[in-house]
Amino acid sequence: MPTEKEKMLKGELYNANYDPQLIQERIKCKVLCHKYNNLAPDKTKKRIELIKKIIGKTNNNFLIEQPFVCDYGYNIEIGENFYSNHNLIILDCAKVTFGNNVFIAPNCAFYTAGHPLDYKTRNEGLEYAKPISVGDNVWIGGNVVVLGGVKIGNNVVIGAGSIVTKDIPDNTLAYGAPARKIKEL
Repeated sequence: MPTEKEKMLKGELYNANYDPQLIQERIKCKVLCHKYNNLAPDKTKKRIELIKKIIGKTNNNFLIEQPFVCDYGYNIEIGENFYSNHNLIILDCAKVTFGNNVFIAPNCAFYTAGHPLDYKTRNEGLEYAKPISVGDNVWIGGNVVVLGGVKIGNNVVIGAGSIVTKDIPDNTLAYGAPARKIKEL
């Protein structure tokens, strides 16, 4: 029988609220995020060392401004020349992948987790997770929310305040709630 973590990583319904392994993994990650967020901003070397313990895969050149919060960390991959401004939230129950040259404005959130519409199932603590993929050369404006299952292409700009619920093709300016293609870039 698969574990709850195995079901989570496969995108199946899994128990996030009551599974001891997943609870422990989230606590471990949140302790590391707490330490990261409480480091002085001028402790650059220590911040990089700590974020590399949190995030599953990083490259050489990146900066994540504090505060930063995620669920597990090991499901996050960031490309080269990644920058995130303050208050980045990544609920990484599924893989969240960022390409090269990605810039994220303040107060952005990436939510892979979803919950059943049926309240009885939802009340059992069951949820599912869908991956998020962000291509190369992407700028995401402030206060953007990206939902699970979304792929944002290369050379994309997402306007501030958008809620991204569907895929955004390459070379596109998109914004709105829900975000939609406004024009080609």
